[in-house]
Amino acid sequence: MAILFRPLMSRYDFQIPVTFKHRIVFTRNAFSPENPALAEVLEEGQGRRALVFADASVISCWPDLVDEIQEYFSNLQLDFLGTSVFPGGEPSKAGDALVQEVWAAIDAAHVDRHSYILVIGGGAFLDAVGFAAATAHRGVRLIRFPTTTLSQADSGVGVKCAYNAFGKKNWVGAFSVPSAVINDFRFLHSQDEETRRGGLIEAVKVALVKDRDFFSWINEHLADLAVLEPTALEACVEKSALLHARHIATGGDPFETGSSRPLDFGHWAAHKLEAMTSYQFSHAPAVGVGLALDVLYSARAGLLKLSLAEQILEVLTTLQFSIYHPALDWLDSQGRRRIFEGLDEFREHLGGQLTILLLGDLGRGVEVHELDCVLLGECITELKSRWGT
Repeated sequence: MAILFRPLMSRYDFQIPVTFKHRIVFTRNAFSPENPALAEVLEEGQGRRALVFADASVISCWPDLVDEIQEYFSNLQLDFLGTSVFPGGEPSKAGDALVQEVWAAIDAAHVDRHSYILVIGGGAFLDAVGFAAATAHRGVRLIRFPTTTLSQADSGVGVKCAYNAFGKKNWVGAFSVPSAVINDFRFLHSQDEETRRGGLIEAVKVALVKDRDFFSWINEHLADLAVLEPTALEACVEKSALLHARHIATGGDPFETGSSRPLDFGHWAAHKLEAMTSYQFSHAPAVGVGLALDVLYSARAGLLKLSLAEQILEVLTTLQFSIYHPALDWLDSQGRRRIFEGLDEFREHLGGQLTILLLGDLGRGVEVHELDCVLLGECITELKSRWGT
């Protein structure tokens, strides 16, 4: 009688193709009864309920917004569960406190995977509420309403959500494509000047690595952008948002499974500066410093023409971004600049080989896998001597 032996291993590979629609809408007065943008998203998904979370700073600028939202939903065939208002800003994602509150509200309202969470606020608020929505019931449908130039031009149109942990930015997070992103230009012009200016840095960044013509456009409209002229600001935000979204959709690695993150040009230093200063130095100005450092390094390393580096630095300073911060010179117990720890943390956060994008030309990035810390230090000293205060 033959004896049958099972093989040592049986392996079966199944391919699971998944397609997402990433909808970006630019509009004004999204909660006006005459505006169809939100209603179209809700009707397509045939959601059962809707629950809104709003950044308190937005409500302070638009005190009638809660009533507008209530009235808007009164005309829809959907169970509206109300608007909850929480403080936003960087503290909202400093830990999991807001995430826990949003989870509790979702549970109390019996929101399910066929319901909608609407989140209205700046990038940090979108991140924290977005993570709660992405993890409740393994994912509740999310509609984002970014309200700042920074979130409308960049983070709000992305597919990531996170909060900070272990002294590091975005340590806890997920990839979750929202049902829609509705950029309501109404919100842009109610912010303070620093907040309105902030998003311009991500527009400069994406132009530098993705679109030479867009950088030329920024240069041509520099005077208007410097004073935050509304028409120029809205056009810049829209161009930036579309470049970011197009890269995510067509760049071949939307969920960052590789070792390259071209949209994070200048961010290895920026993220470390934020953490080193306990987030008192906020994201937009930190990216300004990070861009300046990597642009100058690109030139001093022989990758980028020095004349182009000078042009880029002139754009940054004209837009009133500082390109040096004293934390760049803070030292550890061994006398090494602490900012260089950001390189290891950047690699660890993404995984794999360290991959940093530098500039080879306007609109063209160059990937490198190590940076010369001596040369970086010289660039920091140069930035301090030329533009430091």
